[in-house]
Amino acid sequence: MNKLIYNEMLKLVKSKRLLVITIIIGIMIMMFTYAQYREMENVKKRVGDADWRVTLQQSIVDMQNRIGSSGISEEFRSQLKVRIDQSQYYLDNNINPQEPGAPTFLRVFLDNSIQLLLPLMVMIISADLVSSEKSIGTIKLLLTRPVRRWKILLSKYITLILSVSFILFIFGLFSYLISGLFFGYVGWTAPILTGFTVEAGELNTANVHLVPQWQYILMVFGLGWFVSVVVGTLSFMFSVLIKSTAAGMGAMLAFLISGSIISSIASSWESAKYFFMVNLRLTDYLQGNIPPIEGMSLPFSLIVLTIWGVAGVIISFLVFTKKDIY
Repeated sequence: MNKLIYNEMLKLVKSKRLLVITIIIGIMIMMFTYAQYREMENVKKRVGDADWRVTLQQSIVDMQNRIGSSGISEEFRSQLKVRIDQSQYYLDNNINPQEPGAPTFLRVFLDNSIQLLLPLMVMIISADLVSSEKSIGTIKLLLTRPVRRWKILLSKYITLILSVSFILFIFGLFSYLISGLFFGYVGWTAPILTGFTVEAGELNTANVHLVPQWQYILMVFGLGWFVSVVVGTLSFMFSVLIKSTAAGMGAMLAFLISGSIISSIASSWESAKYFFMVNLRLTDYLQGNIPPIEGMSLPFSLIVLTIWGVAGVIISFLVFTKKDIY
């Protein structure tokens, strides 16, 4: 088994897909870092070198003004009210929710990458682990070895898990090193409030508690890793089911994009909460954001994603071990 995994990792490295992903992640992080830096400069021009409390208070006033406008939906108005309550809670407890520093950028960047950017990077690896060998015919040579089919597929799946872990590591390393050049490398022990919940559109702070930022970042990375594994597993399943890598990637990309659309416009479609792509933003629960569909919670989303992931593994192994390879 170790030799099979080694061979799969070697093929992955030689194909330079990991190198391409590393370059893409580096470029994206540089872009987002510069965009965040420009945003901070614009805020300074608008409010001067004011204390973070003044900036946060101004943000609350801006959101209150937006609530009063007639051009927003009731759903967005509810989201703004919750954000106002959260910001006010930070003010009341004298805690800066955006402590400057590379750890804060790392946390925010991963929060915003968990639904689309991170899954896309994983999909580049997982979508052709099997289908690429089908298309060029090397899968036939692989199956002539005196090794059980399930072991061959298991070695590919373990390679996927290792690749997901590598991608998360690159995300964290590049985010910290690059953003630190602009914002500094301090802030690991900054206090972060978590435990916010939303009930009937109202913010509940009964379970709110403080954690150091390094601990919060570990939770975010854990949830990001879990989401990446599930998305990678489903992409892996398409790679087994479909011979064309492009078709498999296209199908998975369509699901990911549709998840973003459904989350924003179909809050009244309760059955949609059982789709895996609607449950990807697990970090929203840590922040206390309103779930896209009523009745969703962190345990619920974890269970839904686990069921989808297990189903993807079962289907992949059943098809690969039983289906004839032409």
